[in-house]
Amino acid sequence: MGSAPPPTLPALRTNPKFIFFTDFDGTITQQDSNDFMTDNLGFGPVLRRAGNQDVLTGRRHFRDAFRDMLDSINTPFDECIDILRKNIDLDAGFKAFFEWARDNNVPIVVLSGGMEPVIRALLAHMLGQEEADSLQIVSNNVVPHEGKTINEAGGWQIVYHDDSGFGHDKSLEIRPYAGLPAEERPTLFYAGDGVSDLSAAKETDLLFAKAGRDLVTYCEKENVSFTTFNDFSDIHATVRDIVAGKLTTAEAATGRK
Repeated sequence: MGSAPPPTLPALRTNPKFIFFTDFDGTITQQDSNDFMTDNLGFGPVLRRAGNQDVLTGRRHFRDAFRDMLDSINTPFDECIDILRKNIDLDAGFKAFFEWARDNNVPIVVLSGGMEPVIRALLAHMLGQEEADSLQIVSNNVVPHEGKTINEAGGWQIVYHDDSGFGHDKSLEIRPYAGLPAEERPTLFYAGDGVSDLSAAKETDLLFAKAGRDLVTYCEKENVSFTTFNDFSDIHATVRDIVAGKLTTAEAATGRK
């Protein structure tokens, strides 16, 4: 206790009693940036939804369906960023939650199946550069295709965080915290909405699943405890009550509302 945390557990740096892990697309944002690019710049919503359904039913790995989505986008990467800045909005309650969490020593760790350069650009646009830089982000990256640069047509591709079927198995980031001795282990939260969150769904003390999205369907099918949220104001109210000792994580896991 009180010693520096291992370098693999950066969220313990301030000795928090609570850590909030969260998805980015469709959770911190109102829209999914990758879905938006696929629907408007790639092969469109019909094939995208079919790919998501294949992942939910176990017919395909997420990494393969997601790569197909992104490979269908021919637009230069810098143009994609510009388009996303104009079309992707921050969740209505996230800024207030971010400020409360910062003031109450509740680290926010962004675990995303998307791409870190997209996430950082959007957060800087929505929150400000200093605020975006303060967040730990664990995600995939972007590299150029051979012989090209990312800012030319057909020039970029995703490079996955790990070799799992998810491309980024979010559970691998959470488990070291969950496995800490009881006297050192913070209470862990996770918020998500879709198929990229399946690996993280069982790993924390309380899971927030966005109402009406695929993660709710998965949790009910797999008997995973959760509570739904519409936006971050719902999450903010629940986490604040848990931190204040007015509510337990078990009491908050009410399922579909």
